[in-house]
Amino acid sequence: MNYKKYLASTGTTVAAMAFSASVAMAACATDGLPASMEMPGGFPERALTMIVPYGPAGGSGQVAQAMAQAVTELTGVSINRDHKPGGSGTVGMTAFMATPADGYTVLEHIDDASSAHALDSTRPNPAKDLIPLVISQITFSQIYIRTDEDRFTDWNSFVEWVNAQDGKATIANVSKEGSMERVTMKFITDATGMKIQQISFDKGAPRYGALAGGQVDALFEQPGDVRSFLDAGKFKPILTILKEAPAAFADVPSLADVGLEFEPLFRFRGFYAHAGAPEDRVKWLQWAFQKAYCEKSYQDYNEGKFMTLIESFRDTDGARELITSTISQYRDVYKEMGLEVK
Repeated sequence: MNYKKYLASTGTTVAAMAFSASVAMAACATDGLPASMEMPGGFPERALTMIVPYGPAGGSGQVAQAMAQAVTELTGVSINRDHKPGGSGTVGMTAFMATPADGYTVLEHIDDASSAHALDSTRPNPAKDLIPLVISQITFSQIYIRTDEDRFTDWNSFVEWVNAQDGKATIANVSKEGSMERVTMKFITDATGMKIQQISFDKGAPRYGALAGGQVDALFEQPGDVRSFLDAGKFKPILTILKEAPAAFADVPSLADVGLEFEPLFRFRGFYAHAGAPEDRVKWLQWAFQKAYCEKSYQDYNEGKFMTLIESFRDTDGARELITSTISQYRDVYKEMGLEVK
C-alpha cells in the first residue's frame, strides 16, 4: 500500500511513509530468507569496507556499527568501517563512488542522499546510481532541551521565550540546506513565527555536546541518537514531530497537540552497493544485509534506539520505491521554498 499526504501549510505533496509489499508483517522482516547463502566464487575472500559519510558517534555511525556486527555474526565476514564526514554526506558519497565496483565496498547513507539528488540531479541517485541493499531504520525527530533548563520547560514556554529573544535564540542542527532537518525547521518556524538561529554541526557528538554544554538553547535530533542523554536524564524532548505521539513518548506533545498541521518528514538509513558491481556478488550482499537485519544483536539495537516505533525495514525494491518517492516529494518542497532545483 502506498499513500501520500499533503502539507497543509504549503499545499506541497509529502509522503509520511511509503509502505510497500516489502514491509514486513511477520515476526521479523526477513524470516523468510534462507538461513545461509553460498558465496559466489568465494566472494568475499577478504574483509568488506563500509564507507560511512558521518562521524562514529552519530546515528549513522551507530547504525553502521550495529549492521556491520550483525553481518559478521551472520556470515563470518569482517567489515571495516571507514568514516568520511563532511559536506552533509557528500564527502563520503564522493569517496564511495570512486571505489572499484567489485562488491568489496558498501556505503551507509541516509535520506540526505535522496534530498541532495532532489536539489541537484547531477548528484548520485541512490535508487539508480546505487543498489540499495536494505533500508534498516526509519524514524522521526524531536526537539530537545536540557532537563535542568529553567528559562522554559515545555514547548509552549520555549516558543514564548524564543519569540522574546529578538532572533538570538539558538538550536543545534545539521548544516545542509534542504535537509530533512532544515526543511522541518522551516515548517515549524513559518507556523510559529519563531526566529531562531540554527547552529550547524555535521557530526553528532559536537551537536549533542553543544546542548549538554549550554552552547545552544535546543537541539533538533532523532530520539535513538540521543538515547544515552535521555536515559541519563540530561535531555528531555518538548516536541515530537509526528501527527500523534507514540506510546514511548506519550507525555511529549505531537504536532497535532500544539496546533502544527504539516506532515512530518522522516529520517531513513540504509546500505548500498555500486550499481555496476557483479550481479552474483550483489545478490549475496542483499541477502547478507537483509538477513542481518533480523540478527538478535541488530534487533536489540533497533529496539534500544526507538527504531521499532515506525516500521523500519525495506528490501531493495521497497527501498527504491521509498527513495524515488522521497526525491519527488523533496523537489516539490524545494520549489515551494524557492530553492533552485537543478
